[in-house]
Amino acid sequence: MINMIKMNTAIHWFINSPRPVKRAMTVLFDLMCIPFCIALAAWVEASDGFVWTPNDIAISLLTASISIIIFVKLGFYRAILRYIGTTTISVLLIGVSISAAIFSSFYLLFNGKFALTQALFYWSFLTVFIGGSRLAFKAYVQQMNKDVSSVAIYGAGAAGRQLASALAHGDKYKPAVFFDDDISLLGAEIDGLKVNTPREIEAIIEKYQLTHVFLALPSVTRSRRNEILRKLEPFPLRVKTIAGMEDIVSGKVNIEELKELDIEDLLGRDSVAPDDSLLEMCITEKVVMVTGAGGSIGSELCRQIIQLKPKTLLLYELSEYGLYAIERELRKIIKKRQLDIELFALLGSVQHKNRMAKCMESFGVQTVYHAAAYKHVPIVEHNIVEGIRNNVFGTFHAAEAALNAGVEKFVLISTDKAVRPTNIMGASKRLAELVLQGMSEKSNSTIFTMVRFGNVLGSSGSVVPLFREQIKSGGPVTVTHPDIIRYFMTIPEAAQLVIQAGAMGRGGDVFVLDMGEPVKIATLAERMIHLMGRSIKSSDNSRGEIEIQYSGLRPGEKLYEELLIGENVEGTEHSRIMTANEEYLGWEEMSKSLELLDNLCNNMDCEGIAQLLLRLPTGYNPQHAVCDLLWKSQADLKSGEEKVVQFKTLS
Repeated sequence: MINMIKMNTAIHWFINSPRPVKRAMTVLFDLMCIPFCIALAAWVEASDGFVWTPNDIAISLLTASISIIIFVKLGFYRAILRYIGTTTISVLLIGVSISAAIFSSFYLLFNGKFALTQALFYWSFLTVFIGGSRLAFKAYVQQMNKDVSSVAIYGAGAAGRQLASALAHGDKYKPAVFFDDDISLLGAEIDGLKVNTPREIEAIIEKYQLTHVFLALPSVTRSRRNEILRKLEPFPLRVKTIAGMEDIVSGKVNIEELKELDIEDLLGRDSVAPDDSLLEMCITEKVVMVTGAGGSIGSELCRQIIQLKPKTLLLYELSEYGLYAIERELRKIIKKRQLDIELFALLGSVQHKNRMAKCMESFGVQTVYHAAAYKHVPIVEHNIVEGIRNNVFGTFHAAEAALNAGVEKFVLISTDKAVRPTNIMGASKRLAELVLQGMSEKSNSTIFTMVRFGNVLGSSGSVVPLFREQIKSGGPVTVTHPDIIRYFMTIPEAAQLVIQAGAMGRGGDVFVLDMGEPVKIATLAERMIHLMGRSIKSSDNSRGEIEIQYSGLRPGEKLYEELLIGENVEGTEHSRIMTANEEYLGWEEMSKSLELLDNLCNNMDCEGIAQLLLRLPTGYNPQHAVCDLLWKSQADLKSGEEKVVQFKTLS
């Protein structure tokens, strides 16, 4: 035990010594090994024992001196001992072979004869002592490091092999085995690691005490990746993945850079392929304006628009920081790609009618993407007037400004919550759609188009980053209801849909995306817990790590969302985009409704607003009483004053 402690101390001292000291000690070790191996080779070959002669001493000293110089020239001492790999071993074999040739030459020169057998023995012993000592040192250091996790790599292709090599040179992970679906690779060894079939996962986990599985599958589709994740999900393994092959090849990331699973992988739905001609139609060489440019959707729209090379891009945003951040990011892209694009950052609210009009007129805007909106359901439910002002009247003012400025295309970013809404946010977005449909009736120049999509992954307020944060902190993971389901898509996909829908619009169109199957949020939470290497704590598994707690539906929240109000749907020139023909109001009636709604907002009459939304063809179906915080506070205050008056009267 004492000897082991001393050895550990000595190795720690060696590891922490300056590089020149470590190199000097390694050179000294090799200088001692060479004469020793020469003597050992002579002793093995000699039948009557070995005694040093002056010639043997001279041969040993000359061989050692020149061999060390050769080792230095070959770069043998540049390798870090605990990270040596196949390249270092190859250099070692070359150096030892040259050393054996040097020994043979001096032996012939001093003794007048060629000692082939002794040279072969010398080559063998020197390889074992110099190479073996280094490999033993590496193995001992790895064994000392208790924090190294034993990991499996799924995918024995080029990316998997590069990842294994990169991990082997690190201090955090130790690659133990490959998994691959290719039957022809079964049982093969790659860089000393055996390739196994995924059917053997359970036995392999126990054998190697695996803690992680790294997916080295940068080029497979998301649906295929989802299949693999389902195989891994039942096991107590943390799953990480390398970047996409495009990013690796372009040099944006290194092969050894691992990341948490993208939530897109869990959905298992491949992105909708964009139509390049549709993307370019309303943007290339045009003056484009994005409202809400600093938001999740607005900022991604701006990134995609920049790639399509507009003449001018106007960023319109209420949040000063949001505007600063997206402008800074886009200017970097423009500079890096040397794009000839004018970029203007405009601070303002879509509720400011005159500013909207001046912006569109002054810059000669041709295309508007209207992404500015309040979208968080519970917050809008508690702030009804501001939600209506921003989502309905903000859209109306922006559309009116576009009409007066002669804008060619105006595209509203809508939501699946606008279909049979149970909340003010959804109802306000449906009313915004009705405003544009009504305005489209009286417009001869501006084409007004709407596009609906489901929840956007990674947007502000998304459940995915919230779940990930909760799992990392040890839980609990909060889900509103066991049966709640949602449609999901990626932010880039949503932005591409908006752009393409704008190009296809003919006036008053409502576009929706074929989003595949909806996702059960509770199932999504369970999969994230499993694939982050944790277990679920429940009544059936009291030893689990992460508990899922159900908090109940929030005000205005639905169990499921829809994309269509009715079944009157038609296809479009894009295979995954549909257009919905839905009921709307003529402009005259819509205009009167807006005037009434404006008065209700001015009077802070939230109950009146709810009643108007019920009368209009919004499909609004509230599940609870009005819960606007300010309206309730005023009602309570008024009720209190009436009670005081009644008390005084009675007294």
